[in-house]
Amino acid sequence: MSISSLIRSAQAQTAGLPPGFWWLWLSTLVNRTGAFVLTFLSLYLTTELGHSAWFAGLVVALHGLGGVAGSPLGGYLTDRWGRRPTMVTMHLAAATCALMLAFVTSAWGVAAVVLLMGIAMQGVRPAINAAIADMVPAHDVRRAYALNYWALNLGFAIAAIGGGAAIVLGYHALFVADATATALCALIVFLRLPETRPAAEVDQVTGKAVAEEKVGILAVLRDAPFRTLVLLNLLVCLVFTAPWIGLPLTMAGEGLKPSAYGVVIAVNGIVIVVFQLLVNKYTDKRSPVLLLTVSSLLFALGTGATALAGSSVAFAATVVVWTIGEMVHVPTNAAATALLAPEHARGRYQGVMGMSWALAGFVAPILAGLIVDGPGPDVLWIACGVIGAVAALGYQTLLRGALAGAEGARVGGGTDSGASVSPVAPVAAVAPVAPAAPAAADKVASP
Repeated sequence: MSISSLIRSAQAQTAGLPPGFWWLWLSTLVNRTGAFVLTFLSLYLTTELGHSAWFAGLVVALHGLGGVAGSPLGGYLTDRWGRRPTMVTMHLAAATCALMLAFVTSAWGVAAVVLLMGIAMQGVRPAINAAIADMVPAHDVRRAYALNYWALNLGFAIAAIGGGAAIVLGYHALFVADATATALCALIVFLRLPETRPAAEVDQVTGKAVAEEKVGILAVLRDAPFRTLVLLNLLVCLVFTAPWIGLPLTMAGEGLKPSAYGVVIAVNGIVIVVFQLLVNKYTDKRSPVLLLTVSSLLFALGTGATALAGSSVAFAATVVVWTIGEMVHVPTNAAATALLAPEHARGRYQGVMGMSWALAGFVAPILAGLIVDGPGPDVLWIACGVIGAVAALGYQTLLRGALAGAEGARVGGGTDSGASVSPVAPVAAVAPVAPAAPAAADKVASP
């Protein structure tokens, strides 16, 4: 494929989306560009503060645990309070936590701040996903989620490069830079992003607003198709998270140096930043069930084949396979959530879905470590392959009718999103930069 055709493909993938989306896209890029905390947190705890590797792992796990609580909280506030105020509040809370890490040095003080940061960072995701579903026409929602995920990975790439170069200034400087970038993200949302929460329905007879049905977490989970989607996504998330913990341990067991792992896992970020728009071209307008099935099979194939790898090249090839699955799955799953969610409960549905990501980010590292230390890494990778295949079968047999019906009703039934959002000035183009490996824990917790 020529450079000119790639440019035309990129233009086609980015055309036709409302200006408000691009401000949200820019805020995601700015936020993740300064995401230094989790990238270097384990090193800070062990080399700077002198804590054990076990304690460092516990603190990172607490970030995931915070996300389990933060996701439904963010979903509730998104629907009750609004998308824009929820985003601004959660971004400012995360910025405050990052700034506190520059000054808090006690072991449990750091642990408490990281737990609160997990709540804030995951609490903003339902608002972002709901705002995209509000602003973007239904037939373009999956493409919009894919572009926002591309911005997230592009930001991680910049953060990994910039953080590695700036670490000579000290960890405190990195934490202040993280806080500054997150506060700037909140400022962009506050100044440029309109509130997108759908207006309450008006009774045509009385002219008064119709009271919205109250939707709690239990009510969301009683939605059988959505509950199935959440459970299947949890299976995929467990498979997706395993390589970030199991892969370096497996490669070390094969006698490969830590630097080899750095190169291999960097393939993940490179593939996403370079090829996400191309993948979007080939997946656009495809059935969500088909895409979720294919992505699950790619996760199963990529992780399962890791048991057969023995060289850096072979390990890198497995990363390429499951990375393609990641590029397909993440935006499709977010779009499927938006399809199944009632307009007035989009935040709470996205919040419950976010819990599956956060729960996997907390549980999978512990399970992967126990399996590698116990039965061995081959058992871990075979289990991942089986779980991915089970998820693929589940999408095909349990969700085909529900997602097809919801897609037909949303796109064909005149409920296209985006008509009522006030326009804002378009954002200037942002030039891409060279990619690097993302911060695994933060990435897994922030789809």
